[in-house]
Amino acid sequence: MNTREIANLAREIRIQILHTIKGAGMGHIGGDFSVTDILATLFGAVLKVDPKEPNKADRDRLILSKGHAAVALYSTLALRGFFPVEDLKTFAKPLSNLNGHPNRNKVPGVESNTGPLGHGFPIAVGTAIGAQLAKSGSRSFVIMGDGELQEGSNWEAAMFAGHRKLTNLIAVVDRNGFQQGSPTSKTNELDPLDKKFEAFGWEVCVVDGHNYDALLKAFTDPQTKPRVIIAQTTKGKGVNFMEGKAEWHHKVPSDEQYEQALEQVGKQ
Repeated sequence: MNTREIANLAREIRIQILHTIKGAGMGHIGGDFSVTDILATLFGAVLKVDPKEPNKADRDRLILSKGHAAVALYSTLALRGFFPVEDLKTFAKPLSNLNGHPNRNKVPGVESNTGPLGHGFPIAVGTAIGAQLAKSGSRSFVIMGDGELQEGSNWEAAMFAGHRKLTNLIAVVDRNGFQQGSPTSKTNELDPLDKKFEAFGWEVCVVDGHNYDALLKAFTDPQTKPRVIIAQTTKGKGVNFMEGKAEWHHKVPSDEQYEQALEQVGKQ
């Protein structure tokens, strides 16, 4: 996909997120919208993965460590042909495969069960080491929320990845500045985040997480070390009354808000 096509995919993802969360009466729309452009870029133009053979041995692997943004991942997977878009209507329903957090045993394209924050990154390091040992040529990608970088397990993973010089690993930090009920800066300050990763032996790219050209370059430039992309994003991106608002971490839009949001997202 070119950047125009990626933008169209991102618009469709946001529309499906709105439909799905409104229909279910639950979800994490703010974090879904902040990560949408990253997912659209990866699945539209970067990942080597076949929806018809999602478990092919030499595939690239994407792990959504911020598993509460499951609806963004489900919407992306459905639109890219991993399962029918119609299945999104079952999200969070009894016996549905589409749980509140991704389950690799139930959903094609999901690489790891995630939800408890802080363990997706270590898993991605493990898959990258496996590919390195197998000389398979596949790459591992992991998307983390910025708040979960307060978890010590992530820094153990970062240290080990730097030690192993995993040039087949890219970590993305969805740096929307919020964690559940408040800004990350008020909970536990993370900056200087770039210097911390550099100290652990990583290449660092700080980009606008809604700029497709910048994301594509960060995902595809040659690597000599593991790379972290600190994607500066906006919680609730695309809907003006949601953007940068902590309450939209897991708020469900009213009927009026739903219609307003659809109108705004549809014009992107």
